Amino acid sequence: MPTWFETSQIGQALGELVDLPETNALYKSAPPPFGHPMLKCFGFDPDYINLNHAAYGSLSNPVREAAEALSALVERNPDKFNRLIYQRLLVRARERLAKFIGAETDEVVLVLNASLAIATVLRNFEWQEGDILIGATTTYNSILKTLQHISDVSPHPALSHFDLQFPTTHAHIVASFREHLRALPRRAATDNPNSPQKIVAVIDSIASVPGVLLPWRDMVNICREEGVWSVIDGAQSMGQEVGLDVGASGCDFWTSNCHKWLIGKRSSAVLYVPKRNQYMIKSPIPTPATYAPRADAAFPGMVVMFEWNGTVDFVPSLTVDAALDFRQWLGGEAKINGYCHALALAGGKRMAEILGTEVMHGKDEDELTLNMVNVALPIPASIYTPAIDQIFRERLLNGANTYVAHYVHNGRVWVRCSAQIWNEVGDFEYAARALKGICADIVEAHNDKEQL
Repeated sequence: MPTWFETSQIGQALGELVDLPETNALYKSAPPPFGHPMLKCFGFDPDYINLNHAAYGSLSNPVREAAEALSALVERNPDKFNRLIYQRLLVRARERLAKFIGAETDEVVLVLNASLAIATVLRNFEWQEGDILIGATTTYNSILKTLQHISDVSPHPALSHFDLQFPTTHAHIVASFREHLRALPRRAATDNPNSPQKIVAVIDSIASVPGVLLPWRDMVNICREEGVWSVIDGAQSMGQEVGLDVGASGCDFWTSNCHKWLIGKRSSAVLYVPKRNQYMIKSPIPTPATYAPRADAAFPGMVVMFEWNGTVDFVPSLTVDAALDFRQWLGGEAKINGYCHALALAGGKRMAEILGTEVMHGKDEDELTLNMVNVALPIPASIYTPAIDQIFRERLLNGANTYVAHYVHNGRVWVRCSAQIWNEVGDFEYAARALKGICADIVEAHNDKEQL
């Protein structure tokens, strides 16, 4: 029986060092067809319909078994693993990720999640009075809170909000973003020549809610034209955007989770810092033992500082190798995303038909939608409260044994559905019928209350 380690690049690198445990033999056979036959490669409850992959990711059986084998390897000799083996594994993971996203190996480090990556970048800026942070109305909540916190403490850089309301078009977003940057208050370079004004924009590549693709490359180009730093929140990008090539994008910083669409083990993420900007990253969070002031001859460089900054479970980050093996076995990025994108369009259309509403596509259905589709619910936003939000959670999870993200945006209530390789249109139909019943009950209860 072949082992995952034997068939992976990591196994080839470590075969001379350790006796490696046997794991999954699934790769001896051809992969099952996409759709419900693919469920045998995952460990879901047989009655659970998973349409919310974008929230927490979903672990395949081969990657889970690889993670278990790695964990066993750690526990067989923790000293040997952490002092001699881990670093080689980490380099291999970084090499493969760098190639996958279109970067150099020494421009890529691994961290726990995209939120930590962005916090690390933002907190390494040396903020001065008059600097500006830019977030959008669709910025992920924890990232927005990070921006707010940095603005709340001395020297209080200003926080500017870029308004994004969907559905809209990429052309409108690009024009509005350029206009927003040009309207910002600029400090004359002569005011403080030793510390010029810094303007830093956090830009979603694919927003979380709504789950829409933004023209982030065009927005990066505008940042460069306007002298603005670009920090790309690509939490949903790896495994969903084909042909990333982040190096060619010209962005200043970029991050993405490995445990979402890449189908790695949660939680892990990649942080890309091009060599031209690595001087900005003075310390990870927390500061590692390898830290040294940049002026010190012992300064180790950015990559070394991210190798070890405390004892954590490194296994999720190291399963990147297994996740990429799994995706290759499935047929590669074009095949995976071709299926998921087509299903998102078809499933979203069918869901909207059942609900009697519409999909958040805009005029071009391919412009905003990749593998997540947003569908309006037949419920007024005016009655949507935290209590109603909880009703959706309990009835979807405890009653229907399914889940979709639900949220208010631009005056309407929407759901975001993730189309994955194990889903079929029937899953969208099932969720739509459950949502239709929940919405009808909520509206009826509200009307009854109004009549009292």
